[in-house]
Amino acid sequence: MSEQSILRLSIAVTVVLAAFGITVGLLSGSFAIVFDGFYSLSDAFMTILALLVSKLIAASAEPTSRGKLIDRFSVGFWHLEPMVLGLNGTLLMGAAVYAFISAVGSLMTGGRPIDFGPAIIFTVVTVTVSLGMWFFCRRANRELKSGFVALDIQAWLMTAALTSALLVAFVLGYSIHGTEFEWLSPYVDPAALAIICLIIAPVPLASVRQAVADILLVTPVELKRHVDAVAEDIVERHGFLSYRAYVARVGRGKQIEMFFIAPSDWPARHLSEWDAIRDEIGEAIGDEGPDRWLTIVFTGDPEWAD
Repeated sequence: MSEQSILRLSIAVTVVLAAFGITVGLLSGSFAIVFDGFYSLSDAFMTILALLVSKLIAASAEPTSRGKLIDRFSVGFWHLEPMVLGLNGTLLMGAAVYAFISAVGSLMTGGRPIDFGPAIIFTVVTVTVSLGMWFFCRRANRELKSGFVALDIQAWLMTAALTSALLVAFVLGYSIHGTEFEWLSPYVDPAALAIICLIIAPVPLASVRQAVADILLVTPVELKRHVDAVAEDIVERHGFLSYRAYVARVGRGKQIEMFFIAPSDWPARHLSEWDAIRDEIGEAIGDEGPDRWLTIVFTGDPEWAD
């Protein structure tokens, strides 16, 4: 399946589960389940944005693609990907923090009674579906290697973990019904929600950190080291004086600009000779494709490179 097909399927399943969860949560009185549904809806909304960005990136990579939007963004749409990933992760963390505060407030006011029967049915269904989607998307992304699908895989795993914890809490709450510990029953839902929020709130942090690095055009260390090694080899073998290399990663796109400083007294060469050196550099760098933006400049004036 393609990246877009997986994201469409994920959106459809997420929306159905979210609607189911919010309905069951309101009927059973469980704010933890309502939060689970809201969390899923937020994730579905961000997945829709991811799907739109994925379409734009794929369309801009087609050599025959023309259109007003693509003409206005002639350098591509890579920069939208880290924006969506960063916004997604920030919203998910924000939702978890808000739910945690609400759960603590509920614990301080005596908790809330819920109907554990519908709650247990919901959690069993959700855990099963979430684990199935996690396994399916993870297997499909081994070849796609999509950042959007990877974040979606993370979201399904988080949903499965969150709902599994709820299942354990609800089964525990149901088992103490009618016993001397029944007074603890109203505290089960907010306590479970608070613990889950503490666990899942930091999870999107790595994605947010990477997205911010991409937006700020922070130079990837490994890629820069590889580009420098290629450039140094070219300088030594072809007799250039020096080089300048500028590297950035923007989402799935790699932007590389290389300037080679040639001696001012070099004799003139045919364009085909310069192009042959460019081809050699491009092959040495690798990863040729629609997600690599490579610019190679030869000049005798260092000011053009600085």
